[in-house]
Amino acid sequence: MLQSIFFFAIVFGIYGTVEFYGWQAVKTAINPTDTSTIKWVYWTLTTVLLVLFLSYRPFLYKVLPKSVSTYFFTFFVILMLAKIVVTLFLLPEDLVRLARYGIAQLSPQPGISAGITRNQFLSRLAIVVAAVPAGSLVYGVIANAYNYTFRKVNLKFANLPEAFDGFKIIQISDIHSGSFNRTEPLIEAVSKINALNADLILFTGDLVNNTSDEMDPYMHIFDKLRAKHGVISTTGNHDYGDYVEWDTPEAKVANFEKFKNIHKQLGWNLLMNQHVILDRNGQKIAIIGIENWGKGHFSKHGKLSVAYKGTEDIPFKLLMSHDPSHWDIEVRPKFPDIDLTLAGHTHGFQFGIENKWLKWSPSEYIYKQWAGLYQEGKQYIYVNRGFGFLGYPGRVGILPEVTEITLQKA
Repeated sequence: MLQSIFFFAIVFGIYGTVEFYGWQAVKTAINPTDTSTIKWVYWTLTTVLLVLFLSYRPFLYKVLPKSVSTYFFTFFVILMLAKIVVTLFLLPEDLVRLARYGIAQLSPQPGISAGITRNQFLSRLAIVVAAVPAGSLVYGVIANAYNYTFRKVNLKFANLPEAFDGFKIIQISDIHSGSFNRTEPLIEAVSKINALNADLILFTGDLVNNTSDEMDPYMHIFDKLRAKHGVISTTGNHDYGDYVEWDTPEAKVANFEKFKNIHKQLGWNLLMNQHVILDRNGQKIAIIGIENWGKGHFSKHGKLSVAYKGTEDIPFKLLMSHDPSHWDIEVRPKFPDIDLTLAGHTHGFQFGIENKWLKWSPSEYIYKQWAGLYQEGKQYIYVNRGFGFLGYPGRVGILPEVTEITLQKA
């Protein structure tokens, strides 16, 4: 009990410090003759956002429209980030001033003022610096949430059957339909995918955030996906309903049954620790799809040995496995003849830097393979950056992705 009280005291102490310096920066930077109006606006907005934030998880997300709850939550987090940056600017200055004040009191010198004052220039500089990450996050919501990047990857394999030379695969991953609040960009993206005239479309998991009914408004969009060999899909960690407090165990089972039926209604072939063999002119490749298998606390429903059985004599094997951590832990050590693995899951953290000079995201501190193509020996893995978004309703630096992969005979 005392430990909990101590923890919450620290949390609210830090929160109070951040809010205090946020207010000090605004007041000092603007320097109004009458602070009553701006003070009333600032603290009213702060109080309302805090109450909404604390109410979000217990019940608010259930009663508010999805888009409203998502955006107010995001707005609160962005403002807090800006205030934290301001605090990191102003707190050290106050600590230095406080130390000087204490020294002056212990050994006062005539003619030297010991008063503590706020530097207006520093307050304005702190607000400008804080506006950079905050502005980037706002821009990521407005401009980048549906700013799809179509990436092309050509991969050569000596063991690829000649009949499959030039075989075009479209990979999409992490749709997270429960996060969408617009339909027009989705319709346009599906149209662009179909225009590529792919041989096969592979979806590597996380169709929803929590519940299967999140797909209901978007069925008429994603059932339009077309490829010569159809759409093959598999599951991700969010597809099992593990992050929801269900009224009964039976309700969770029913939700997952509906989820599996959604794939049928979409016309997708859902592989759950299974495989399919594609045949062209008597030559074959295997598409293996396993349920989610991830390191740490993520669910481990995947059974690669089960899905693999029956593909031993197929010369080329492609694995769909949602979580890229599976590649190093099991795929490469135990299944060296799986040529290509397609994964998703990381979203590239939806935040980072990608250009010809630098590729960075906080995701790299969690996953060795977090975005794009990686190779170890003769085996490859491609980690898709995700089609949708989760939590933060936008992207900064790491854009949503559709991947066009062409298999070539080496």
